[in-house]
Amino acid sequence: MDETPPKVCATCKQNIEGGMILALDKVYHPDHFVCFDCKKPIKESKFQENNNEPYCDSCYSKKFLKKCKACGEPIKDKVVTAMGADWHEDHFVCGGCKTKLIGTKFMEIENAPYCQKCYTEKYADKCKACGKPIVTQAVIALDAKWHQLCFKCSKCGKPIMKDQSFRTEGGKPQCVKC
Repeated sequence: MDETPPKVCATCKQNIEGGMILALDKVYHPDHFVCFDCKKPIKESKFQENNNEPYCDSCYSKKFLKKCKACGEPIKDKVVTAMGADWHEDHFVCGGCKTKLIGTKFMEIENAPYCQKCYTEKYADKCKACGKPIVTQAVIALDAKWHQLCFKCSKCGKPIMKDQSFRTEGGKPQCVKC
């Protein structure tokens, strides 16, 4: 006569007669297979595990998943890590125009990412001569910033190159020739 030993519920330690759940190499009464955190029965067939303990999706997400810097919610799919934080892919957007920034260059201003266009329009230094944003090297002279080709002699109008000497007359640059 072959007798199998009775199955013992991992939660209540009582014999199981009838239906049971087999999970994490243990057996449970159906109502005793509960989330380790909230203690509610796990009814769906999908659950999460950490340190060999079962968790419902909700508790697992709150406790173990990275949180999005923009919305504070757990990130269940692709995690974007930028600026020392984690983001949902759809929430890593420009602080100005709200364009997605995945795979693009961006600038960080006051803990927010900005696409190059918005950064240039809102935050880049402006040329003293033309007033447009400076996105390449600037000439710094006379307590101002200039585009290289905008830093011109006030008499002849030719650009004063970075290796050229100049003087000022009335607060305006003049090349040495003039």
